[in-house]
Amino acid sequence: MSGDNGGRAQDGGSRRATGWAEVVRLRTLPAAVAPVILGAGAAAATGDLVVVRTLLAAGVALALQIGCNLANDYSDGVRGTDDDRTGPPRLTASGQVAPGVVKLAAFGCFGLGGLLGLVLVVLSGQWWLLAVGAAAIAAAWFYTGGARPYGYAGLGEVFVFIFFGLVATVGTTYVQADTVPGWLWPSACGIGLLACSLLMVNNLRDIDTDPAHGKMTLAVRLGEAGARRAFSTMLHLPLLLGAVSLVWARETGSASPADGGGHISPLLTLVIALAAPLLLLPLVRRATAPVRAGARGRDLIGSLRDVGLLELAYGIVFAAATVLITL
Repeated sequence: MSGDNGGRAQDGGSRRATGWAEVVRLRTLPAAVAPVILGAGAAAATGDLVVVRTLLAAGVALALQIGCNLANDYSDGVRGTDDDRTGPPRLTASGQVAPGVVKLAAFGCFGLGGLLGLVLVVLSGQWWLLAVGAAAIAAAWFYTGGARPYGYAGLGEVFVFIFFGLVATVGTTYVQADTVPGWLWPSACGIGLLACSLLMVNNLRDIDTDPAHGKMTLAVRLGEAGARRAFSTMLHLPLLLGAVSLVWARETGSASPADGGGHISPLLTLVIALAAPLLLLPLVRRATAPVRAGARGRDLIGSLRDVGLLELAYGIVFAAATVLITL
């Protein structure tokens, strides 16, 4: 059945207006700026927010996310992995655009991300971050590119967690505050798990066709039932981690060290720490509903979109809550 879906996807690609907008996966791009928003919230809580640096960090995140999506389109396309995929057809596999053009576009995005990152490094004076940026670009390419892509070995979630979770979040704070408060790490881990859930549901959608092309993703290795459980965990655990960050931030008093921390009472802090996850719970349930119901193939595309919105909401809600409790 999945093979038939893949064939129909390619045959009807042009009728569904498949093109660059679909390949860069607009529905997931909000997730790219979510860790930047969270990191900016932490910088604001410490009194170190610099808007220009936040915007540069967002530009880097978007450029790398789009570049990674284009690189995946190219690499999976030339390998034949996308020939039988159940999602929307890709540019390379469908033959709509020459592979070399897609590859050039990917490297163009990496170049733009590198340029914006260089400006950010110059402004912050943290030159060692150039190595981090180079590692991020390499990770984006070698996910499906190169002779031995790590995404084909089931390690995609590891690198997504590190670069689109931890590095994007704490890096945004660091280039503004020159430090990373300890309380930011739990919520940074939370947003990293949400980023991983995007990859998990995407790979769950193609779990039947990927093994035939040697793509042993984490979803394939866990099996369908295990992948569905992992996806649910990746959406629920961040709510707890975010709450931990809020309570920890209030206890350390990041914004007002002179008087022992903000002026929000411990009781109100607890209320906020409980309210923030509850605000996001409906989005979690919406994103997990198709997965819990056993949806397969194209029926999981809605979850992909909803997780992107959830991650964006997570960044906004916990950034705002952090600033509020440290006033």
